[in-house]
Amino acid sequence: MDTASTAVSLDAVEKVYKRGSTAVAALAGVSLAFQKGTFTAVMGPSGSGKSTLLHCAAGLDEPTAGSITIDGVDLRGKSETELTLLRRDKIGFIFQAFNLLPALTVTQNILLPLQLAGRRVNKNLVQQVIQSVGLAERAHHRPSELSGGQQQRVAIARALVAQPAVIFADEPTGALDTRTAGEVLTLLQNAVHQSGQTIVMVTHDPVAASYADRVVFLADGRIASEMYRPTASAVAEQMTHLGDAVAGRPLLSGGV
Repeated sequence: MDTASTAVSLDAVEKVYKRGSTAVAALAGVSLAFQKGTFTAVMGPSGSGKSTLLHCAAGLDEPTAGSITIDGVDLRGKSETELTLLRRDKIGFIFQAFNLLPALTVTQNILLPLQLAGRRVNKNLVQQVIQSVGLAERAHHRPSELSGGQQQRVAIARALVAQPAVIFADEPTGALDTRTAGEVLTLLQNAVHQSGQTIVMVTHDPVAASYADRVVFLADGRIASEMYRPTASAVAEQMTHLGDAVAGRPLLSGGV
């Protein structure tokens, strides 16, 4: 693996949760790399480990075993303070809930993480990002004056303006209608292909996954298969066969 071109890597990552006298393996030895300037969707049925994978990869949860590296930094042995600083400097987040402060304008919400981090604000970059997400005419509006799609655009701009090594998106279109979701996904796609941003997106939606360069399918905490240049129909079909992977039967080979 070329570490210089890798934004995030997981090596034999396990995550075990203890529930009373039983132990549940949410991740069972996952090794995976996300290359810089790529858009990856992570899919799997409920309980497959996709949210756990995102939380561990982002340094929000500590794996039971294995190692995780973000932009060349090994997370093992880092204190919570060190992890907080690393997330602030190298990671962007986009969630289904927009997490905007209602009293702040669009521009103020976008700038808030930079200001809290004490980082210098590049006003030209901020204007470019606001323009790129189509909010130039809404820059001084507050969240209550925006549609759901516009609020998610603010969240995307907030993640992009810090120029992180990777953006983790957790069901970013889950609260949006189909047309608005397509617009938001196109913005994410453009951030990757035009600006070289790295995005890892957890989703349950085959249409959303089709905007990615690659789809990683999880089943029972393991990588079941991968697909490059996905289409919505191919992703949907592969999802129906994840039960076969768990049972030890071969998955479909088309596009994988």
